[in-house]
Amino acid sequence: MILRLYATLIFCWDVFVILVQFLLTLLKSLFRLVRPPKPKSLAGEVAAVVGSGRGVGYDLALQLAAQGVKVACIDIKTADNDLLVKRIQSSGGVAHAYECDVTNKAAVGRVVTAIENNFGTVSMLFHCCNVPSARSLVTEPPPIEFTLNVGVVSHFLLLEAILPKMKKASHGHVVFLTSVAGVSGLKHQMPLAVSQFAVQGLYESTLEELRIEKCQQTIHTTLVHIYPFIITDHCLNDIRLRISSAFGRIKSDEAARRIIMGVRRNELELSIPGYLLFLSHLLRLLPRRATLLLRELIDTGLDM
Repeated sequence: MILRLYATLIFCWDVFVILVQFLLTLLKSLFRLVRPPKPKSLAGEVAAVVGSGRGVGYDLALQLAAQGVKVACIDIKTADNDLLVKRIQSSGGVAHAYECDVTNKAAVGRVVTAIENNFGTVSMLFHCCNVPSARSLVTEPPPIEFTLNVGVVSHFLLLEAILPKMKKASHGHVVFLTSVAGVSGLKHQMPLAVSQFAVQGLYESTLEELRIEKCQQTIHTTLVHIYPFIITDHCLNDIRLRISSAFGRIKSDEAARRIIMGVRRNELELSIPGYLLFLSHLLRLLPRRATLLLRELIDTGLDM
């Protein structure tokens, strides 16, 4: 009887402690909304930007270099990547171009070794590459295997080559970029949607691994949702909006600036535009039929 009473008291105490910690964490999060933490300096970091030849990856590489980061620009297409590196170097930044098929394990290993020889251990990883999705599953079926390899398998290969060294150095930041397809799916682009959902699962698994290994204070992770309202000189913009006035347009350099600020503040999750992250979470609380009605109303070429 006494042992049972003791066990009950211990259980109640544990529940009380958890509730207090939960409340304090919630209050801290609310406080951070009003007063964000001071951004950390990125000077001296070594960043691997995968898919740097175009789009958000291109602007991320430029802006990281301006922050004093040594940038390893990784892309399978060399022409745009070489021009990017020349632009960074002409502005006084430090960068090097690397040609790599990130779906090939041996190629990833060689590139990571080359980066370490040139700059040192990679301390930041930005995965920005993905396969341009097809417009229609009927008229132009997307390359399913290739899409999944670039969008999912490459993440595993890069993490396998880089994350253990971050753990050894007790320092690092991994940034997972996904499109809106990873929130609610995307019509006519099933393989892309599946790959983006998988990236979110990989992020959650990585975060949990770091928590269990007590590394979450030294190795940070950030999940970025890119919504389809970004325009850029480097990419075609074929977004169709039924209510065009309801959404703004964000250029890729502005998106890159917001991503870097989120990284400097060690944010776990953010979206571009920012308010749509809250909106997407809110929509999950609604009945499924209600969310379908909202999608019918918005009717974008790339659904929310």
